[in-house]
Amino acid sequence: MLEYGEMLIDYYGDYGNPGMKITRLVKNEDIIRLKNGLYETEKLISRLQPAQVIYGPSYISFDTALSEYGIIPEYAYHVTNATFSKHKDKVFHTKKYSYYYSDVPAAVFNMEVDTFSLGGYTYRMATREKAVCDKLYKMPPMKDADELCVLMFDDLRFDDEDISNLDYNTVTKLSEHYGCKNVRLLSDYLGSLA
Repeated sequence: MLEYGEMLIDYYGDYGNPGMKITRLVKNEDIIRLKNGLYETEKLISRLQPAQVIYGPSYISFDTALSEYGIIPEYAYHVTNATFSKHKDKVFHTKKYSYYYSDVPAAVFNMEVDTFSLGGYTYRMATREKAVCDKLYKMPPMKDADELCVLMFDDLRFDDEDISNLDYNTVTKLSEHYGCKNVRLLSDYLGSLA
């Protein structure tokens, strides 16, 4: 369970120094400090659960979502998240995991994001199309569709069948709001497959 520091201070209020009690619990690894003022008091079902609580507003995307959907073959060891209007990347290291946050355009932030529920917690994750677009948005611009294919299939190791099964209309709608050549090239590439 995720608890804020104030909640734990109230819970351990009968102790002479509740702050010291919390410090001892963290030292003994009975609870885990996720960031200043946020603690994990019970084992979480998934590393994805605290992502939006640690830093937000945000949703899970980039390599983590691509790995969850099987679009890339690698396991994403870090939980990667999209934010907006933060103007710099942010990293939070916890005892177990690292959480990375990176901006996407505000115009696309709420588009194509699904909500999942797990163990009493909800978290948001980009759809397949959105995760691919977010990843391509952060890459240097490619000059044409051929170069984009080399990036996607050779460098990033995207599964070609998963990419060809992306919804063309969704990617086209997203491409209108990203203002990113790579996402426009992806839309063109998917259009050429139809």
